[in-house]
Amino acid sequence: MADHEEDLRTALRMSMQNSPPEPKRSKPRDGPAGAPTGLPEESSEVKTRRLQRELMATAAEKRMLDAKKASPSPSSVSGSAGSSGSGLAAKVVRKDKELSLEEVNLGKGLSEEDAKQLFSMVFGAEVTKGILAQWSNQGIRFSPDPETSMGLVQHEGGPCGVLAAIQAFVLKYLLFCPAELGKVVPNMHHDMGSRTLSNSPCVASNNFASLTEDAKARALIRSMGEILFLCGSNKRAVIATLSVIGDDTERSKDSLDDEVSELKLVDNALFSDRNNVITKSLEGLSIESAADLHKVLRVNTYTTRESAFKRLQAVIPVFQSRMGALLFLISALLSRGLDLVQADRDDPSLPLVTAPFGHASQEIVNLLLCGQAVPNVFDGKMDLGGGMSLKGVSRTVEVGFLTLLESLNFCKVGQYLKCPKWPIWVVGSESHYTVLFSLDTTVQDENELEGRESQIRKAFDAQDQSGGGGFISVEGFHQVLKETNVELPTEKVDLLCSTGFIVWSEFWQVILDLDKSLGGLKDSTGLMGKKVFDLYHFNGIAKSDLNGSQISSGGETPVQRPRLTKLRVSVPPRWTPEEYMTDVAVSSGSGGNESGGKATEIAKPEPSQHAPLVDCIRTRWPRAVCNWIGYPPSIV
Repeated sequence: MADHEEDLRTALRMSMQNSPPEPKRSKPRDGPAGAPTGLPEESSEVKTRRLQRELMATAAEKRMLDAKKASPSPSSVSGSAGSSGSGLAAKVVRKDKELSLEEVNLGKGLSEEDAKQLFSMVFGAEVTKGILAQWSNQGIRFSPDPETSMGLVQHEGGPCGVLAAIQAFVLKYLLFCPAELGKVVPNMHHDMGSRTLSNSPCVASNNFASLTEDAKARALIRSMGEILFLCGSNKRAVIATLSVIGDDTERSKDSLDDEVSELKLVDNALFSDRNNVITKSLEGLSIESAADLHKVLRVNTYTTRESAFKRLQAVIPVFQSRMGALLFLISALLSRGLDLVQADRDDPSLPLVTAPFGHASQEIVNLLLCGQAVPNVFDGKMDLGGGMSLKGVSRTVEVGFLTLLESLNFCKVGQYLKCPKWPIWVVGSESHYTVLFSLDTTVQDENELEGRESQIRKAFDAQDQSGGGGFISVEGFHQVLKETNVELPTEKVDLLCSTGFIVWSEFWQVILDLDKSLGGLKDSTGLMGKKVFDLYHFNGIAKSDLNGSQISSGGETPVQRPRLTKLRVSVPPRWTPEEYMTDVAVSSGSGGNESGGKATEIAKPEPSQHAPLVDCIRTRWPRAVCNWIGYPPSIV
């Protein structure tokens, strides 16, 4: 058994070298059909792969002979319970035989036509080298900083949309679905509910540093797999990798998982060398044309989640490399299908990576969040007449989306993206994507009063024939009163109906002044239904952070790292009259009784702290008041 282990260790170490030694096999393999006879010239890539396959096959043959000598007969090997060593050797031999085949997990190349279509869809015909460099130098890696260790680090400006979408799903698994990772995140209860983390010590202490590397890696693989299957309509996932990296790195992990777990042949240090191998393989590689994609891209298609997750686990170092973000975008597009992606879009002629700064378009973000590359954020379709329509989001989503552009009245985010299953949102600004999230799923729940308001407004809108003008007929008004069980005094009804139509604002003011026993929402304090909760904002680009400042001889030196900001959010009821806002105290979130001066300061209707992120939050929670400590959260 020791010899078997040593052979396998030696073969693996040799296969990881960039220039493998001459193999023991003296007879070369037959060349491909149509190849010239004699000694054909091989590219360094082909030669390296051929030598590596022969090296592994030689080691396999030696182990096969040793296994045959160690066992008296084939039947004794397969039938004896005590022959686990020989059985394992046979298992390794079978693995190595599979790996000696030509198609050893390298995947298939794209046709020239598909490569041209893919490159044109993503970058267009006039892409600059600067944009291509941004997308060719961004890996999918976690922050090394303990306080932001759950976050993906961003180095280049363009691929932030891809990273933010993956980040949102990673947070879903780390915070709300740790059991699905195969190993519960430390300090989290095994029996927690599917939609709450209120009993989790990890959440209560805000100790993201307690997340293990194993948990983060599993969350990343699960997230990438879920997104790809979402793009593939839950039928398939296409995983793209690069031929220049070769199959040695992928094979060393994929083919030896079982053996390593049983024999402990390879230590973590050996597997960590894969990153160095990949980095060296990518030296000098640039993708500047469809021809470059056609030359180096290799894809595999998987129809089961188990096989896709296994493949992602094997090639995760490739996605951590500088080509990772681009490869994942390509994987998502191919999982959806290039023709379907074009059909999703309103204007297929425009590139998915926008000029002049190379940002991910809304279509890319929607593809990763919703599985469809639609360009808009409203719900459903918008009929423009004449057989024309604009495409929006057509289904509920796991994680959502908010944008600064809505606060500027450039768009309207629909309920699908605004109210996702989990309290996690990708946040878009004019030039960047970040992530907002809560540790408590109840932040999205409507309280009793909000539910009542929604019920009345829905009934009113159903009778509104003005195209959203906010007024209804007298007949429609009586129907609203009946459906919502509102009992108005006769004089109030006559007053509202005196003009022949009823305006929502006037009707709502009457409801606010009507006692609850009569179906109203009378509230003399303006505090009924108020919410106070915490949100967290993560920006993966390294920024100055005084919260993690270091003391030097010249004073505090801000640390450059991804920024995680905790916000205390106070939300008055949607129907609170403006005159009550000056009296709405935020002290319920301030941690108890404080001095009069400080309490007065907290109760100011316009807090001293404001940032563009607050405008985004207010598109989800109108008139929210936000406070934080340290630098303001940045969405750029």
